[in-house]
Amino acid sequence: MKLNLLIVFFSIVFIFSCNTKNKTDFQKTNVQCVGAMKDVMWKGKLKGSILLDTLPNKNGLYGLGPVEYLRGELLIIKGKSYKSTVLTDSTMQVEETFNAKAPFFVFGNVTNWEEELLPEKISTIRQLESYINDKTKNTSIPFVFKLKGDIQEAKIHIQNLPKGSKISSPTEAHQGQINYSIKNEVVDIVGFFSTEHKGIFTHHDTNIHMHLITTNRQKMGHLDKVIFKKGMRLYLPK
Repeated sequence: MKLNLLIVFFSIVFIFSCNTKNKTDFQKTNVQCVGAMKDVMWKGKLKGSILLDTLPNKNGLYGLGPVEYLRGELLIIKGKSYKSTVLTDSTMQVEETFNAKAPFFVFGNVTNWEEELLPEKISTIRQLESYINDKTKNTSIPFVFKLKGDIQEAKIHIQNLPKGSKISSPTEAHQGQINYSIKNEVVDIVGFFSTEHKGIFTHHDTNIHMHLITTNRQKMGHLDKVIFKKGMRLYLPK
């Protein structure tokens, strides 16, 4: 009986947390999410809603979200999971692990990609968002995308909420957040795009949520700003 109730509960969480106007399209994109950004920011729901190690299919798995209690950042790329946490204002720790929980998390499996060279005129996040939006108007949403290549510079952050904090607004949620600058690195970027999930897994003013990790896997965090260099490659799901 308890098992049946748990199955019903998690089914409801998945359907309502990441619902779109077209459920068929949602199923087709193979993107799911647990929890909601707005509930973390406005209602203080900081406890983990999902343990990453319980995700059933890690083949071609991609995902992102914060660590529970907003004490770090999480990224899954090509079926490998990374957790970043603050050490100091200038250093961080990045470890490969699925033993981490998130208060909200968006994820999906993609094994076949459509690769293209990003046009040179696309060099910022806003330009990238507009380009992806124009290019995928007939694509089912939400969907995962990724980029790989050289960046001129980027700013990423890691959530580092003081232990025991209670929050009821985005301002309070970003207490302790540490920003890091990255310059002239080769990076991988994983993003999720949707025009229908503001407050669920994207902020209210954007349709994309991205995390960046350097190819040496030494730096990782939520991507706030970036300037792409020539030769950046964009991957969209086939």
